[in-house]
Amino acid sequence: MIFPMKEVVITKSNAGQKAEKFVRKYLPEAPLGFIFKAFRKKDIKVNGHWVKKDFILSEGDVVRVYVTDAQLADFAKPRPVEKKEFPYPIAYEDDKVLIVDKPKGILVYGDKTGVRETLGNAVLDYLYLKGEYDPEGSSFTPSPAHRLDRNTSGLVCYGKTDAALKALTDLFKEREEIEKTYLALVVGDVEGNGRIDKPLKKDSFSGRVSICPVKDGGKTAITEYRSVKRYGDYTLLELHLLTGRTHQLRVHLASIGHPIVGDEKYGDFADCRKVKKLCGLESQFLHAAKLRFGKVNGPLLGLRGKEIASTLPKDLVEVIETLTGK
Repeated sequence: MIFPMKEVVITKSNAGQKAEKFVRKYLPEAPLGFIFKAFRKKDIKVNGHWVKKDFILSEGDVVRVYVTDAQLADFAKPRPVEKKEFPYPIAYEDDKVLIVDKPKGILVYGDKTGVRETLGNAVLDYLYLKGEYDPEGSSFTPSPAHRLDRNTSGLVCYGKTDAALKALTDLFKEREEIEKTYLALVVGDVEGNGRIDKPLKKDSFSGRVSICPVKDGGKTAITEYRSVKRYGDYTLLELHLLTGRTHQLRVHLASIGHPIVGDEKYGDFADCRKVKKLCGLESQFLHAAKLRFGKVNGPLLGLRGKEIASTLPKDLVEVIETLTGK
């Protein structure tokens, strides 16, 4: 399988600028979070080599951007921004940061299918309505500092300014002054607390993540869990991410024999069929429930010492009630 890629030769007029600036011009509608992640994932190369964001381009350099045709169309051709109220709950807002409560089934931003009705677009519509974003005159586009899978609900942070987005992105990357807490219903009876320390590796072609020793390319991944409520055949767990690998919680929990309920990619397939039939649940029972901020400063000062929380959605509460009778 060949991963989609676009190739551009740097002309004299484009020479001398940083790689990040060029990519932002090449994909003018791409959220900055998407571009930052592309550099982190080594999806942007110059002359066949991965480069950092501040790499200076020279005339004749060949820039390769690994992006699908649908993404290219979405990011190069803007979706019209309209003044609209935000359709989902807002957990926190100040003049620099917006934290929203994403429902299950909504994309944070467009994927390979070219979906345009995303959480990010709803945020832009809302900020346009408030007069905090002008699609015609703003040089900066408010963007998410991290993402959740389409079928994971919960808290997502947006930077309203360039400085706030950079500070949030660094915060989630370094993880020293932020604590992320998830809730998951898992298969089986789990007692007490535990820690899973198993390195993970993602297959760039299939997108599947697996346990893999560091010596073979795995990256350190650590999850802590606490049993919140035991139901016999199922347990509600509170999960703390000490690292942020793709599908970390789903793979880690499956690896200890307690996969997340409804996880058709890594989970208990017989149980998935059962819960789908009983509850209509067609995706993993996973919710980003809390963000606890430490000694943050600068554009994030308003969040210093705060805990932002999101309650378990009604549909997930109903899954527990149906499966356990409680």
